[in-house]
Amino acid sequence: MKALFVQIKCELGRAYDVASAIADAEIASEIYSTAGEFDLLVKFYLEDHVDPGHFVTASVQRFDGIRDTRTIMTFRAF
Repeated sequence: MKALFVQIKCELGRAYDVASAIADAEIASEIYSTAGEFDLLVKFYLEDHVDPGHFVTASVQRFDGIRDTRTIMTFRAF
């Protein structure tokens, strides 16, 4: 398993809707609201054989209200 973090920029006023939709889909480990350039920080765990790029475009960016994403790949947890 590898951890993948995705920062999500939402349409104005839609951050809680997007967070709820992701939570309801049960694909995320953790979902945080954040201040700054992005509205949400979402942690996902992917099986080693799953392509992160395909996962983000097919499973994350599909939710209404998402304007932009930034993906952070991880290598090792300490």
